[in-house]
Amino acid sequence: MSDLPSGPIAVVGCGLIGTSVALALRSHDLDVRLADASAQHLEQAVALGAGRPLTDDVTPVLVVVAVPPAVAAGVVTDALGRWPAALVTDVTSVKSRLQQALAEVPGAERYAGGHPMAGSERSGPTAASASLFEGRPWAVTPTSSTLPEALDVVVDLALNLGAVPIIMDATAHDRAVAVVSHVPQVMSSLTAARLNDAPENHLALSGPGLRDVTRIAGSDLGLWLDILGDNARDVRAVLEDVRADLDRVIAALAQADASTLSAVLESGRQGTRLIPGKHGDAPSRLDSVHVQVADRPGELSRLMTDTGQSGVNIEDLRLDHDLGRPVGLAEISVAPGLGDTLVAALTERGWTAYR
Repeated sequence: MSDLPSGPIAVVGCGLIGTSVALALRSHDLDVRLADASAQHLEQAVALGAGRPLTDDVTPVLVVVAVPPAVAAGVVTDALGRWPAALVTDVTSVKSRLQQALAEVPGAERYAGGHPMAGSERSGPTAASASLFEGRPWAVTPTSSTLPEALDVVVDLALNLGAVPIIMDATAHDRAVAVVSHVPQVMSSLTAARLNDAPENHLALSGPGLRDVTRIAGSDLGLWLDILGDNARDVRAVLEDVRADLDRVIAALAQADASTLSAVLESGRQGTRLIPGKHGDAPSRLDSVHVQVADRPGELSRLMTDTGQSGVNIEDLRLDHDLGRPVGLAEISVAPGLGDTLVAALTERGWTAYR
C-alpha cells in the first residue's frame, strides 16, 4: 500500500463514487470525513461505515471532491480556499472545462484532477463498494501548475484504492472518454429507446445480447446530462463518425452490399480485440465455459466453490436466465487454455458444463 498524507481525508459528495472511495479508504483504517448536500446521502454513507461527518473543527490533508460536473468547479474552489494546506482532487469524468474554470483560482497548484474509470448503472451511496476501483484505470490529469506533491498524492490515492493510475493531459483525457465511455452511453440509450415502441410479444424474444447492450442505458439521467454537456465537442465528433458508419450500413442494406456489411462487422470484431484485459493488461482471448445453474438458493455459491477447488481462476462471470426455464446459464471466463480443465473439473462434480 502506498503512503497517503497523515491526517483526515475529506470526501465531499456521498454518491456511488464518493462513498466507494470512502469505503476503500476506511478499509485501510484511514480517518475519513464525509460531507454531502443531501442529508440522506450523508446519513446512508455514515451508516455504511464510510466515515464520520466532516465538522468545522477538522482540517483535512486531502480533499476528494465527488460531486456532479455542474458544481465541481465551485466545490473544488471552496475546498482550496477553506483548507489552505490541503491537497485537492476530484473524480469528475470531464477534465478540460474544470481545469479552465480553476485556472485563476488561488491555491490551484494544490489541485490535480482524477477520474476513476469505474461505476455502475446504479447510483447513490447504497450502490457503493470498497472494491469498485480494483484493477480499473484511474486517469490523473495535473495542470501545468500542479505541485509535484499534489500529483503524487492523487497517484497514491488511486493505488491505495486498487486502481491503475494513468497520467494524461486533460484534453487527451476528454477525447479518450468520448470514445470509450460517453458515446457508448449514448449508443446504449438509443438502442434501449427502440424498445419503447416494441410490442410485448417482440420483447419476449429478448436475450442476453440485448441486456448487454442496454445495461448502462439505465444510468442516472441528471449525471449524464452534465457529462454530455461538458464534453459536447468531443462526443459530437465521435458521433459524427458513427453517423457516417450508419449511413454506410443503411446504403449497404438497401443495395444488398455484403462486402460493405462484412467490412463494418469485421471492423467491430477487430475493435473488441483492442479492449484491455483484466487489470488493464494486454487484451487476451479468454476461454468461456458455460454451466447450467438451477434457480434455487445456494447453487451459484456452490458453483463458485467448486470452480475455486478446481484451481482455475475466474477472470469474468456472467449469469443469464432462460425465459420460462428453472435454470440459469453461467458463463465463466478463464485464462486461455484452461477452459477444458474447468469443464472436466465441474463435470466430475456433477455440473452440466461445456465450452
